[in-house]
Amino acid sequence: MIQLNNIHKSFNDLEVIKGVDLTIESGSITSIMGASGAGKSTLLQMMGTLDIPDSGSVLFDGVEVTNLSKKDLAKFRNKNIGFIFQFHHLLPEFTAMENVAMPGYIATNNKGASEERATGLLKKMGLGNRLNHKPNELSGGEQQRVAIARALMNKPKVILADEPSGNLDSKNARELHELFLMLRDEYNQTFVIVTHNEELAKYGDRLLYMEDGNITDRY
Repeated sequence: MIQLNNIHKSFNDLEVIKGVDLTIESGSITSIMGASGAGKSTLLQMMGTLDIPDSGSVLFDGVEVTNLSKKDLAKFRNKNIGFIFQFHHLLPEFTAMENVAMPGYIATNNKGASEERATGLLKKMGLGNRLNHKPNELSGGEQQRVAIARALMNKPKVILADEPSGNLDSKNARELHELFLMLRDEYNQTFVIVTHNEELAKYGDRLLYMEDGNITDRY
């Protein structure tokens, strides 16, 4: 689904990504581990088209996304890619349902259909009784499940997760891991997960280690 070819990325004089080649298969969970500063999050951002490599190519289902205009790239990202972050980035003034529906509002401009899907996703996440609660009324685990539902809103081909269990206790982290497995098995959902959590990493189908801007081990 995603193919990175000889990706390089520098910030000023610091080369952060040093010629990475990587293929992400549809319906798989790929985990990426490594020390802070190894380049994991930068690599994830380039997979998600949030950043563009200095050289090399990023292909998404055969489409060279680095050739798209900013407007077309934003549309492509909204349709095909879901994001989950360590800090949930929920909009505090909106309810859980409205936060989840937001990508649908942007993509389709169909409020009713978007809210119907958002409601269904939150029920799937076990949050059917939290639809009208705002983020500050939810626990950390509940907020993360809202963020996952939001990532699923537009039926993306891949979900990219950056330290998704970083702010969760061990119980909520385990539940998050099991939720990812359920979504892969039931929806053939593809995940790429950057994590320091070895337990979460081992739940995946493939584990990659990054060091000094390159992938050093693949399992």
